[in-house]
Amino acid sequence: MNDDCLKLTTYFGERDRVGGRFVADAFSEVYARHELACSLVIRGAEGFGAKHQLRTDRLLSLSEDLPIVSVAVDSRARIEAAARDVDAIAFDGLVTLERARMLTGRIAGTPLPADLREAAKLTIYLGRHERIARRPAHEAVVALLHARGVAGATVLLGVDGTVHGARRRAGFFGRNADVPLMVIAIATGERVAAVLPELGALLAQPIVTLERVRICKRDGDLLSAPDDVPDTDGTGLELWQKLMVYAGEQSRFEDRSLSGALVRALRAAGAGGATSMRGIWGYHGDHAPHGDALWQLRRRVPVVTVIVDRPQRIRELFAIVDEITRQTGLVTSEIVPGHRAGGLRLAARIP
Repeated sequence: MNDDCLKLTTYFGERDRVGGRFVADAFSEVYARHELACSLVIRGAEGFGAKHQLRTDRLLSLSEDLPIVSVAVDSRARIEAAARDVDAIAFDGLVTLERARMLTGRIAGTPLPADLREAAKLTIYLGRHERIARRPAHEAVVALLHARGVAGATVLLGVDGTVHGARRRAGFFGRNADVPLMVIAIATGERVAAVLPELGALLAQPIVTLERVRICKRDGDLLSAPDDVPDTDGTGLELWQKLMVYAGEQSRFEDRSLSGALVRALRAAGAGGATSMRGIWGYHGDHAPHGDALWQLRRRVPVVTVIVDRPQRIRELFAIVDEITRQTGLVTSEIVPGHRAGGLRLAARIP
């Protein structure tokens, strides 16, 4: 287990450009040049940023510049080198750095560190083409997680990225078999530790990360408030905080989809930004794994919504999240120690 691992995440618009090219391409070129272990460019379904301009694929007039989320993971040295190049790209968007633990190669039973024993976010990076016993690898992984009582899992498909350092990009024609994807799962530390050896046995070339997380709500039950995070660390560097809401495309709040209602309520409340990403497979709670299928009237894919803001603001926005997820959904809270406003420097660890 590599404890010295970082995750670099950027949030921006699909049509944002720099130097005559799209920002998404610029980031992917940076990650490929640094041969990062894994990176993905994920096309969002709905969201808004600091300018509070709503973008959604639900309305044709608002779907021309959808939100984009770019994620890259590797050792601290590699990510810090790539982050310097990312920081040099002038664009309107959000950049965060987060600590993670990365597992590659042979994954065996390993006791989790103390900060992951309460709950952890487990992310498995795969290629879209990967198969396990003739079954899509992401479906096999999700089935295992569901069988082992993991609280939820969402599969997000990339349109560009790197896998083991090599760039894999989707094209207009072709099966795009090599495009990367990621499976995000939330569980108690005990369940994560138990499932890791089985994941290692399933996957030929695993790339897995573990991150500290707090489970706040599950299927309407309030389990815990978000982490009580100070505004700065001991040296004065700013701390930020992230809420993630996992639900189904079919989940409703009053007269609209849960994710749509959440994004609009956060925007009306003046939140700094929120992005919803539609998955291709997954589940939350006790629901069986599912995705799109033929001959159905309503989409049955998972949706994850991300909100990043200052800790005090997150505590205020959580009241909105709590109300909209009063019947369903999985809600987690995480500490974000690195933010572009702080020069992409990592704040000290918070106990």
